[in-house]
Amino acid sequence: MRRKSRIDLIKTLCLSLAIGGALLLQPMRAHAADIRTAVLAGGCFWCVEADFEPVDGVIDVVSGFAGGTVPNPDYRAVVAGGTGHLEVVEITYDAEILPYDRLLHLFLRAIDPTDAQGQFCDRGPSYASAIFVQNATERRAARAALDAAAATLGRPVVTVLRDAAPFYPADAYHQDYYLSNDVILTRFGPRRKSVAYTMYRDACGRDDRLRALWGAETPFAK
Repeated sequence: MRRKSRIDLIKTLCLSLAIGGALLLQPMRAHAADIRTAVLAGGCFWCVEADFEPVDGVIDVVSGFAGGTVPNPDYRAVVAGGTGHLEVVEITYDAEILPYDRLLHLFLRAIDPTDAQGQFCDRGPSYASAIFVQNATERRAARAALDAAAATLGRPVVTVLRDAAPFYPADAYHQDYYLSNDVILTRFGPRRKSVAYTMYRDACGRDDRLRALWGAETPFAK
């Protein structure tokens, strides 16, 4: 009788552990991460990185270059216009939290998609806006996003769709520029990068243009 009681007790404990384990796994099963990347060109990559890193569902944003013909380009070569690359960001995101179409909706409202000559105060081909798509599904979603943006604005958009291309990260100097406390020399004297970034963004008129273009549609104007 005593032995049977012990066996029953062991069975009860095993059952309890199994139930507890299942309950612990439920949150994990409820959210199975769908990790993807998107490469987007929106002018100054410091600004696009700063806008998207706080977005819910975004895991990481890396500034870099894509779309050119020269492997491993550096910043000076790209902005000089000799490589064919655009300034871009590579956004790693959880599509379960931030679907691709929502990501594109936000991106187009973080830029001026009506400007074919650059973005804000940054002019030239390396600052053009573009969406790099990896497959037909992304291309359809991107086309729909561009059409929706044009309808909202009531004018044509010129942000181009491009096939996926190799992404080259910019050097460490450009990553998380807007957060850095490193001191650099600016035309106004020594400044922390984070301060220099704010001064640049204000002087460039990025947020004024976003408000004028998108109004309440943009979540990114400071």
